[in-house]
Amino acid sequence: MLAVNYDKKNSIREAFGKKLVELGGKNESIVVLDADLACSTQTKFFAQSYPDRFFNTGIAEQNMIATAAGLSLVGKIPFAATFAVFATGRTYDQIRTSVCYQNANVKIIGTHGGITVGEDGATHQALEDVSLMRGLPNMTVIVPADCNECEQALEFAVNHVGPVYIRVSRNSLPDIYSDNYKFDLKKAVILKEGNDLTIISNGDILSEALKASELLLEKGVRAEVISLPVIKPIDSNTIIESAKKTGLVVTLENHSINGGIGSAVAEVLSESHPTKVLRIGINDEFGQSGTPSELLKCYGLDAESVVNRIMSIL
Repeated sequence: MLAVNYDKKNSIREAFGKKLVELGGKNESIVVLDADLACSTQTKFFAQSYPDRFFNTGIAEQNMIATAAGLSLVGKIPFAATFAVFATGRTYDQIRTSVCYQNANVKIIGTHGGITVGEDGATHQALEDVSLMRGLPNMTVIVPADCNECEQALEFAVNHVGPVYIRVSRNSLPDIYSDNYKFDLKKAVILKEGNDLTIISNGDILSEALKASELLLEKGVRAEVISLPVIKPIDSNTIIESAKKTGLVVTLENHSINGGIGSAVAEVLSESHPTKVLRIGINDEFGQSGTPSELLKCYGLDAESVVNRIMSIL
């Protein structure tokens, strides 16, 4: 039985930064680029350990991506990191043409993804980044839900030849997966089995999905909870099989409902097994300043609000 301690949380950004150091010690081809945010993205650990392989490009994200593409063409494995809103929005043309069009071996890390960036407000809250990245040919899109999954996603990225986008949240997260968990690019993970509905989520919001399933069980509703860390390429089979069993799919994402996990799941089901899909996320609007918990409540992404939405349509 899955048991999550929601009160014990760890910094996924710190896990990312320290894992980069470990990987850099094993592979001298790894280089890291940052856009003057090394303390926030936690690439500072790599800079301290391997200063000759760390490049601060300044507040010039477009140059950072173009430089990363160039480094990849001479055999390096560049990891380019900055806030998700800048990593994908300000640099979209460079990612599209210099990285994806060439299928360059560049790994883009977007930290501070979603509404839970908090007090920094709308200009720093990436709510469209997954949509932008999953629309690009050759791009792999991963949204890890805890430190373990993030570390394994980084290991995958090093060994995968081609562009990868990994979205990392600002807030610290509870451990969802046990030490036995193995990241699989092609497989979603059924965390809880149920027959009444399916909840599909990922990233920092996955813990709210799990809390919601526990509250639903108190009401006699058994929800199947699926973690979908890889949005592209998507595991269609697991989604379809669960939809066949439950007949109702709810997607929960710390992202706009347009183009994110909700859209991806709806696309799969509309083509292969038409099923009612309730998309819960940011409803085609910008964020605002506030604490992460306040914002989750404000936009209806906390467990209690999710349960109320689900019960209203059951």
